[in-house]
Amino acid sequence: MGAIQKTITPIDDSLYVERPYASAAEIEKTLKAAKAAQRAWKGVAVADRQKLLTAAVNAFVSHRDQIAAEITRQIGRPIGQSPGEVRGFEERARYMIDIAPRALADIDVGPKPTFTRFIRREPLGVVFVVAPWNFPYLTSVNAVMPALMAGNAVILKHSAQTPLCAERFGEAFKAAGLPAGLFQHLVLTHDDTSRIIGNNAIDYVAFTGSVAGGHAVTRAAVDRFIGLGLELGGNDPAYVRHDANLTHAIENLVDGAFFNSGQSCCGIQRIFVHRDVYKPFLEGFVDLTNSYKLGNPLDKATNLGPVVRSRAADEIRGQIEKAVHAGAKALIDPKQFPADKSGTAYLAPQVLADLDTHNPFMQEECFGPAVGIVAVASDDDAIAKMNDNAFGLTAAIWTENEAAAIRIGDRVETGTWFMNRCDYLDPALAWVGVKDSGRGCTLSQVGYEYLTRPKSFHLRTKT
Repeated sequence: MGAIQKTITPIDDSLYVERPYASAAEIEKTLKAAKAAQRAWKGVAVADRQKLLTAAVNAFVSHRDQIAAEITRQIGRPIGQSPGEVRGFEERARYMIDIAPRALADIDVGPKPTFTRFIRREPLGVVFVVAPWNFPYLTSVNAVMPALMAGNAVILKHSAQTPLCAERFGEAFKAAGLPAGLFQHLVLTHDDTSRIIGNNAIDYVAFTGSVAGGHAVTRAAVDRFIGLGLELGGNDPAYVRHDANLTHAIENLVDGAFFNSGQSCCGIQRIFVHRDVYKPFLEGFVDLTNSYKLGNPLDKATNLGPVVRSRAADEIRGQIEKAVHAGAKALIDPKQFPADKSGTAYLAPQVLADLDTHNPFMQEECFGPAVGIVAVASDDDAIAKMNDNAFGLTAAIWTENEAAAIRIGDRVETGTWFMNRCDYLDPALAWVGVKDSGRGCTLSQVGYEYLTRPKSFHLRTKT
């Protein structure tokens, strides 16, 4: 028997799923099938692709309750929160399917006597999607659905923590009648993942994960002229301006910091608060954090579950200790959260104050329920501190002044700028990072540009 991938649930550290890794022969067969299927799929009308993929979405959401329960068991997200991912999957999938005719339409470049000229969007070929565990469907749907709609074939490699997600995709496409070979999934080692990226059968890689993972993908593709979509880490900032609605800001930002136990690339980790409202904001933030219930995510009363594994919890505790050693003040007593236990994946949320921007916590990504809060003197001070970081995925402001929000947003180095909300992806808007948060784009009409190549038609109609 070959090697086995094991998925340990963070709920109680028991074995939840095990699957064999793909063999070299299985990988080769998958790549050949994808190439063959894509050649036929390219010729299928966009309207017909829409019908098939819409049927797949319908098939997927018909199992919403079971899928939500599987999310909770695989990653430990509270059962009351997991259904939201199924809703988000549906919203993004349907939007990208619906806009495909417009996004993929020929581009008319204008009249020219005796010529017909236009630009057509050609599919790239085979798209290799490497997806993470933290939002297993929301991250993968961003690439899987539009890639297929654009006329590509897709091979999905999902995280070892969330193998059932890849299987759910496959079941939905099979139920919809998608031609064989167009969507396939593989259970892969890191080495086999790198080898596939380097294989000539792959025409584009869509990767979501860590900065280190993004570098590994880039190295694997270094000898190939293919596109790479890299959605990497974050240490996302928020600014609470002097004119903010504090009640709304506190509710939003506590949720933005601790939803999914803080395991979100676009979760809020750094909060800059105008000094005029710093004290009431901080007090309200701590009070609301202390009201959270840490516990078994299968309990409907739980709103803060375990992180993905006990080792991750230990790493987060280490980051908090390092921040305190560098001068931060920890405002949450872990004893307020009885489920917090060393050696398990359960740990209390933490609010850090009195940090400067050189504190390691303000510079490194912390993938857990911890947040730093800092007072600032002005808009300019907030902008400088928000930009003082290697990441740039999202940033947010709480203010009652839209003009000020736009003016400040123009100066903040980020892929998405929010006002009075955070940690949400609108599928009509481009999802993109800057700096170490990656490159490329998913979602929106712009996202289709990365899954196709332009082909120009220059036709002389009279000679």
